[in-house]
Amino acid sequence: MRDALPDLDQRGVAVVGISPDAEKQQKKFDDKHSLGFPLLCDTEHEIADSYGVWGEKKMYGKTYMGIIRSSFLIDEKGKIAAAWYKISPKETIPELMKVL
Repeated sequence: MRDALPDLDQRGVAVVGISPDAEKQQKKFDDKHSLGFPLLCDTEHEIADSYGVWGEKKMYGKTYMGIIRSSFLIDEKGKIAAAWYKISPKETIPELMKVL
């Protein structure tokens, strides 16, 4: 997302990231990767629950609850114009550009 910001800005697209991480963890991540867009904390998973992206995951044979990586395009009226669930970071921008 960071690398596509100039193109997205020209198209009038604002980027916001949301994660269950606390503010301190997010700042550390942003400092490391220089994201250039705001990160919102959802430590209680309220937003994730409402978007259907807080769910059961499996890794190395263990099951746990976590974020199902997803991206959403929200239109000017606040409605979801497009949604991509279980999308990889590499695929996010190409899929977004198809819709834009």
